Amino acid sequence: MARAGPARLLAPAGGEAASLADQAYYAIRELIVTLQFAPGDPISERDLTERLRIGRTPIREALRQLAQEKLVEVFPRRGMFVTGVDVRDLARLCEVRRVLEPEAARLAAERATQEDLTEIAGLLEELEAGRRRSDRALIDLDERIHRTIYRTSHNHFLEETLEEYYALALRIWMMALEFTTELRDAVEEHHPLLDAIARGNVLRAGDLMRAHVEHFEDTMRQVLLLR
Repeated sequence: MARAGPARLLAPAGGEAASLADQAYYAIRELIVTLQFAPGDPISERDLTERLRIGRTPIREALRQLAQEKLVEVFPRRGMFVTGVDVRDLARLCEVRRVLEPEAARLAAERATQEDLTEIAGLLEELEAGRRRSDRALIDLDERIHRTIYRTSHNHFLEETLEEYYALALRIWMMALEFTTELRDAVEEHHPLLDAIARGNVLRAGDLMRAHVEHFEDTMRQVLLLR
């Protein structure tokens, strides 16, 4: 599988990260989620310090946070490694997303401001354009759609929680790209979802988001079981 190169994935919505620890966190998280650091790869603080040109203390703070988010794991006397991905991870992840993502969609349909609706209209235009996109461009669009919905819920606790789980789900998508052709369909599923949010249809928005998460789980389960 060809690994993805540097991209805009996982950058903080508000612009530049506020501290060196934040910068290290987003940079390392991108390396992990885009599979430049693959599951099981060892992680060296020294190598990261040289690669990112950030001091060891911010790197350690970032790795501590990534360990809390289950993207990095530490083994005594062995070192630090990128966490693996298996079917059990997928099931547990989707158990949480199946509850929280529909709630975010419902709240977005209820609370969307005019600014939110303008952003959603722009995303709908992109989906309706019908042009062919690379897998990486589709992943980028998927990311922007989900994060727009999270922000439009206007619940920062929910937004932050879903950001964490989205990063885990995105890593699974990146692993699966070589083995599935479902990505384009999955991204296009967002069209009726965004339309429901724009129209303020709370129940439909929640139902469509739940179906979207379940489709993701079914597709990824097939991929992981076949590998």
